[in-house]
Amino acid sequence: MAELLIKAEGETDPYFGSKPDERPIKEHISNGVVNLDKTMGPTSHEIDSWVKRILHVEKTGHGGTLDPRVTGVLPIGINKATRVIQMLLGAPKEYVCLMRLHEEISEQRIRDILQEFTGKIFQTPPLKSAVKRELRVRTIYNIDIIEIDGQDVLFLINCEGGTYIRKYCHDIGEALGIGAHMAELRRTKSGPFTEDETLKTLQDLTDAYYYLTVENDETQIRECILPMEAAVTHLKQVIVRDSAVDAICHGADLASGGILKLSPNIDKGETVRVLTLKGELVAAGETVENSAGILKSNKGIMVNIKKVFMEPETYPKMWK
Repeated sequence: MAELLIKAEGETDPYFGSKPDERPIKEHISNGVVNLDKTMGPTSHEIDSWVKRILHVEKTGHGGTLDPRVTGVLPIGINKATRVIQMLLGAPKEYVCLMRLHEEISEQRIRDILQEFTGKIFQTPPLKSAVKRELRVRTIYNIDIIEIDGQDVLFLINCEGGTYIRKYCHDIGEALGIGAHMAELRRTKSGPFTEDETLKTLQDLTDAYYYLTVENDETQIRECILPMEAAVTHLKQVIVRDSAVDAICHGADLASGGILKLSPNIDKGETVRVLTLKGELVAAGETVENSAGILKSNKGIMVNIKKVFMEPETYPKMWK
């Protein structure tokens, strides 16, 4: 991770807020996300309801729907973190896909057409999709062919959020003139969530809740449920003074004087996460200037706040 740029010096009061991984367990769960390994069969909404029932919480929500037959990374937000998980909807995704061609064709032709279907592509969402069916542009960042075996093509695809892989396979078949369909699909990445040690099953979650409630052991539940801050680590960051936090929580935009540190290479108009010095997620917003502009600014609004995640009065009011 790139070293942060320092705009000003500041300290944080230990009496207010807390480091994300040091929250009391009830607060940890209510501000938590689960990097869940979805199995084949249930819908994403069914997974939501099962997590809700397992943890006895009021609300759950997922970041990026997976079809019933699709497996893999399905981030789930709990209670207050359901709003944070929405930040993943447009985040980059990665899938391993098995595409079945309807006739055999040369391997070189397959490689050529997949290369053509990289970069900006046009897609119309399928009939069963939950969004309006209109032509839209999506970006395919790269395709890595893992294996070609007759009519079966196994590949890894990195793409923009909202890309329909089933439609992608169908369109490739049309372009080849032989037809094709998606035989199997697994999501291996959604924004910052991957198939690493944080990926958990419903059984892992069930066991962890048992140890918490029956054995009074928090260890497993803290391994299964991550702080909500984990859902936005794909965004560049702006760190603010304690004195700026409550104003943001009450709807104020972030002014130059409230900024202490920031990521390098932030572009003007980029969505960033706004954090406290303790690493707590306060909000997300759109920058008015790039990193250099923010760094040398003396006054004015630098980040237009779009979503606030921290509760007001977590930090003291220091504004008029």
